[in-house]
Amino acid sequence: MNDAHLHLIVNHFPIIGTIFGFGILLLGLILGNTTLKNTAYGIFILAALFGLASMATGDGAEEIVADMPGIGKQIIHEHEEIAEKLALLLDVLGVVSILGLFLNYKKQAKAKLVSYLVLVIACVAVFVAQQVGTSGGEIRHSEIRPNATAAPAPAGTESTTSEDKD
Repeated sequence: MNDAHLHLIVNHFPIIGTIFGFGILLLGLILGNTTLKNTAYGIFILAALFGLASMATGDGAEEIVADMPGIGKQIIHEHEEIAEKLALLLDVLGVVSILGLFLNYKKQAKAKLVSYLVLVIACVAVFVAQQVGTSGGEIRHSEIRPNATAAPAPAGTESTTSEDKD
């Protein structure tokens, strides 16, 4: 197993975890359910930890795929720049989530305020996570790049549509 493989294993949870955590926290706020809020905080803390793991394996993954045909360093650089922003957001989200857990445990009045702060940070993180996921996917999946075009048919094959048969 190399760094590219490890990166692929750990890089999905920060994105998916942030999305799920946001939804669970929103539901917890709507229902006034502390257990749901604490669950969301736990998910955000895990997302932050997996974000650290993603960043730790990113450089090794870059070294492995940067010189592959059709990839190039520019697309990886763009992904890396956005990923660094997400990592910072997730670090803040994780720390504030720890504070939220502590305040809920102590039944502090400021716990509700912190939960709204976490919701705002998580909302921004979801937006950035979507960008990170898309830019990461574009590295190996050229078909989802904005400038993607249909690949030409392999030599010796013909396209047969219903119009061609008439």
